[in-house]
Amino acid sequence: MPRNHSQDFERLQHIEPEFFDNAEAAVNYVQALYEQATTFLVTRFKSIIQGEKSTRRVRATYPYVAIDLDNFPLVDSRLSYGFLGQPGRYQTTITRPDLYRNYLGEQLGLLLSNHQVEIEVGFSETPIPIHFAFPIGMQAENGLSMEVNGWLRDIFDVPDLTLLDDETANAARYADDQHIVQPLGLFTAQRVDYSLQRLAHYTATLPDHFQNYVIFTNYQFYVDAFVEYSKTLLASGNTDYEAFIEPGNIVTYRSDGEPAPIHLPLSRLPQMPAYHLKCADNSGITLINIGVGPSNAKTITDHVAVLRPQAWLMLGHCAGLRGSQQLGDYVLAHAYVREDHVLDADLPIWVPIPALAEVQVALEQAVTDVTSLAGYEVKTVMRTGTVVTIDNRNWELREQSELVKKFALSRAIALDMESATIAANGYRFRVPYGTLLCVSDKPLHGELKLPGMASAFYARQVAQHLEIGLKAMEKLRALPASQLHSRKLRSFSEVAFQ
Repeated sequence: MPRNHSQDFERLQHIEPEFFDNAEAAVNYVQALYEQATTFLVTRFKSIIQGEKSTRRVRATYPYVAIDLDNFPLVDSRLSYGFLGQPGRYQTTITRPDLYRNYLGEQLGLLLSNHQVEIEVGFSETPIPIHFAFPIGMQAENGLSMEVNGWLRDIFDVPDLTLLDDETANAARYADDQHIVQPLGLFTAQRVDYSLQRLAHYTATLPDHFQNYVIFTNYQFYVDAFVEYSKTLLASGNTDYEAFIEPGNIVTYRSDGEPAPIHLPLSRLPQMPAYHLKCADNSGITLINIGVGPSNAKTITDHVAVLRPQAWLMLGHCAGLRGSQQLGDYVLAHAYVREDHVLDADLPIWVPIPALAEVQVALEQAVTDVTSLAGYEVKTVMRTGTVVTIDNRNWELREQSELVKKFALSRAIALDMESATIAANGYRFRVPYGTLLCVSDKPLHGELKLPGMASAFYARQVAQHLEIGLKAMEKLRALPASQLHSRKLRSFSEVAFQ
């Protein structure tokens, strides 16, 4: 097929925007526009692949929602989201409204309640890349020859890096005369679509299965314990959870639920496998084994963030830095020293990462509940303090005096390779975060993580640690979202969406 660089587009017929004073109706219309656009692209793609000649480029665009505010609003000063800070036009592009239906309904409902203005819905000027028009798992290039792939971008739009940036999330865009239209949300539709595709790739589960409470871990032992816990719970039938999803989208339903579809297990696990203990309203728990290191921690949280979870926690192992600590003790992070470096360009190291009271309280109460220790006795198994996150797993092999001095000056009590990265990206993306680690070695005191010692430790401690994390998530789930989402996470000129 000859290359075609014409800017004469074949596209959907122009549709004027509609206005709504009801959030559900607005979301329904967004859904209708999105389905119309993606169906058009997929239909045209199949026709052209089957030999139909095309003399024009083919384009469809994302739907948008917008609000025009002409006054300085008076809203509840306790709110952290759900309102607009000053007059102006606010707009965001939307993808996958089926996946975000509850989220969009809540966010738009809050804006209607707080400002009594209409919501405008229409087609934006932002193209939908052909790669994102297909359902996840169906790639446009599958089965196509190199020649066909070569002209694909000459007819259809492809992902545009200029629309995938995190400038809004990084608080680099403020309301001023240079930006007449302000964003409603942190992420553009193309950025969301990109991350949804990456999540499916890295975790081998569909984004639809992810729950609003996410636990990250760095050891397979926690996964094994979570799988056993989840399946036992569902088999009992005495639970609000309805299903458990494993990599490959393998489903186990509650004992009184429908039969599970038959799936073959994966021949190999993905880079960061995810497991989902699901509730009907997505208020369940997702656990992801991110492996070791800050690069993985940043990668996965960059993508999970577009799902707008209610909270995420890091449960993992760490090196204890104090002689008084014992193997198996817990560390509740209340501050971080960031020696991971993967976020330095997005969030400079001089930015403090504050502890969030609601998350800290939930974690401490969970430790108390599970260990049956209270008050001053809790200090026999847990310390609250500073965690250092480093990017060199074999830091012990370096000359240590400089590092030990840093540890001492920061009053650090533990060291790992992921916690500060996950907390920093939670801060950056306005996702409530917390860290509860378990001391598995004490390298400064000659107790290195060796196979025999590690095996005994894992057998004894992992199940209790996971139980604490799950109980903490249940406590966070019981809080109103308006209380959980701290104003500490919001910037000067903030988007309205959570």
